[in-house]
Amino acid sequence: MRVKLAYGKTGLEVDFPDGVPVTIVEPQFVPASPDPAGAITESLRAPIGSLPLRESVRPKDTVGIVFNDITRPTPNHQIIPAILTELAAAGVPKNKITLFNSTGTHRLNTQQELVGMLGKEIVASYRIVQNDARARDEHVSVGVTRSGNTVKIQRDFLACSFKILTGFIEPHFFAGFSGGGKAVMPGMAHMDTVMRNHNARNIDNPNAQWAVLGGNPIRSEVEEAVVLVKPDFLVNVALNRDKEVTRSFAGDVGKAYTAGTQFVKATAMMKVDSLFEIVLTSNSGYPQDLNLYQSVKGMSAAARITRRGGSILVAAECSDGIPDHGSFGRLLRESRDADELLTRIRAKGFMMDDQWQAQILALIVKNTDVFVYADGLTAAQVTQAMLRPCASIEEQLRLLLQKYGPTAKICVLPEGPQTVPYFEGVGARVNA
Repeated sequence: MRVKLAYGKTGLEVDFPDGVPVTIVEPQFVPASPDPAGAITESLRAPIGSLPLRESVRPKDTVGIVFNDITRPTPNHQIIPAILTELAAAGVPKNKITLFNSTGTHRLNTQQELVGMLGKEIVASYRIVQNDARARDEHVSVGVTRSGNTVKIQRDFLACSFKILTGFIEPHFFAGFSGGGKAVMPGMAHMDTVMRNHNARNIDNPNAQWAVLGGNPIRSEVEEAVVLVKPDFLVNVALNRDKEVTRSFAGDVGKAYTAGTQFVKATAMMKVDSLFEIVLTSNSGYPQDLNLYQSVKGMSAAARITRRGGSILVAAECSDGIPDHGSFGRLLRESRDADELLTRIRAKGFMMDDQWQAQILALIVKNTDVFVYADGLTAAQVTQAMLRPCASIEEQLRLLLQKYGPTAKICVLPEGPQTVPYFEGVGARVNA
């Protein structure tokens, strides 16, 4: 039996031993829109809960459009031109429009990456501002959340009189879903704001998990940030496994996002009948598997249906390495084991960028052996990250079948965290 995993830009085919039963879990496939650009434009002209975009904006407005960075497969090259066309029809001149790259705590994108995401003409014609979360003089406080988090947002974006959020909606391992207000926070926020939102207590909360919005402390604070910033319009899309637009949701930030998450949840949530000894997952391919930091999402999705003491195999290209930027790799290297890392992160007053991703990885490896197949990582890098290097998925599967026995249950998540598998029986794991 051969299964193709989403891996890098080309995919990865894996052969399973003959006679070994394998359960494949993937999202309900939704065909691409026959005219994705037209579907986006239609959503702008017949939005949810608001006037059409060209009737909402005024010629004198200074418009800020937030777009996702290189780590997301958002079709910016389709969304942004559709928005710009509507703004032109409304009489907004180019010099009053700024595009904001919502990098969150990630690195700034290169000029080549911006051109790849937006196209040469747009990059040459419009002002582009990238959110540098570590630049203290570039962010302004807009208020304080109920938990006491001071929300600091990029000042140029705040200065815009009409704010548009864009993105794509997929299940998210601790914010419930991507998209929506995440474009504001963490997308356009200062590092301090993000770290307080992603703190150890919030990450440990059982409601901070896949596809859960209500009672999720991380998502709730994101929505508080949205209220403080007051964006005017939302454009979010849903994508299928081929990264093609299936549906576009535009209009009122709250109402359009709710419609989008309901649509995605109906296609992504997949119930399984048992837990598995072995789960093979991807991290949804490029660009989601750019680095190991992002690939924790694939591990987290697999952990939901892996038996305690079981094994997860993650296939993620990691062409960007661990990565070198941020503190994720450093946090893993500086701790002897998962328990020591969790104790450090949970200590009163501790705060370091990327601690949330390290915390989730530590929670997973406490209960599960995690093997990583990655062309972009050395065996030493994988080992230093508390994980186990895998040179051949087929060989590793053979060894694991020897360990667990020929009746071991195997599951494959070809699209990784685009699928949210869940099990409701004894031993179910909410978060790893």
